[in-house]
Amino acid sequence: MKSISRRDFLKVGGLALFGTASAVALNQKNDLQSSTSQASPPRQHGDGIMPGTTGKVDHESNGFNPTDILTDFDYGEVSTLPDGRTLREYKIIAINKDIEIVPGIKFAAWTYNGRIPGPTLRCMEGDHIHITFQNGSNHPHTMHFHGFHAGAMDGVPGTGPGGNVQPGESFTYEFDAEPFGLHLYHCHVFPLARHIAKGLYGAFIIDPKVGRPAVDHEMVMVMSGFDIDFDDANDFYAVNAIPFHYQNHPIQIKVGETVRIYLVNILEFDFVNSFHLHANFFNYYPTGTSLTPSEFTDTIIQGQAQRGILEFSYKYPGMYMFHAHVTEFAELGWNGMIEVKE
Repeated sequence: MKSISRRDFLKVGGLALFGTASAVALNQKNDLQSSTSQASPPRQHGDGIMPGTTGKVDHESNGFNPTDILTDFDYGEVSTLPDGRTLREYKIIAINKDIEIVPGIKFAAWTYNGRIPGPTLRCMEGDHIHITFQNGSNHPHTMHFHGFHAGAMDGVPGTGPGGNVQPGESFTYEFDAEPFGLHLYHCHVFPLARHIAKGLYGAFIIDPKVGRPAVDHEMVMVMSGFDIDFDDANDFYAVNAIPFHYQNHPIQIKVGETVRIYLVNILEFDFVNSFHLHANFFNYYPTGTSLTPSEFTDTIIQGQAQRGILEFSYKYPGMYMFHAHVTEFAELGWNGMIEVKE
């Protein structure tokens, strides 16, 4: 029996029509007819209802909350090497974990440290980095970092022990942090698309030695999707893993405060992703490798593994939307709100 597709959601008027019982059934192909029969009648145009889900995601059971992930930076265990350089040591474990991505639907994820995205690792240009990676799952996994490093530290099969870490084994990736900018890491075991799409990715920030101008808020947003029926097509889209989270829990800032967003696209099964900010423009720094912005805009497009830094402030109080400017992505979860207060 044919599974319901992402476009089927839109045909019946959006995810808001489905309660928890029918949402669970969407992941059970044999129950398709019974689940769709419980759906409410299609919404009418102009009824003012935004797409969304009913019920609440159990963040406590998931072990992470996207609101916390926004500002959670892992600076590692810091010490000083004999030559005076800073050593930062991180510990990462890959584990299988069921993640509730929308109310009633759990996704069989592969995770770094039990969360999606993995920890946002942060350091300074020139720091010496040790990442001890333990594979606590039942599949081979690795960590591949974007940036400069020796081939043996690349985390790709065929490059050495760190290129194919077996279940129960561990490996320490070691390199100097360069170049400065916004980077990412992800598993590089094949089939690569499946290892990434199941949740093995995270952001990696290398701050410049001269620093960046101070801002009031720094936030990490990792754009991704979920293929819940494993047909190589995304059924949900999200920032920091949980669809509609920032729509249901708006980001809080104040008028005049400067916001810096570290934006990473790791979306599989779609060619590009995007970010659009309502009623405002932002300075954009592609890859964060320059301290001079490349453009002043309100919408940017990123292919997979592209990333960049956005900086902006709001002049007026109010509720403002941010979302993917691919309508389908926004209606299937990649949609949020910023609440600007006096």
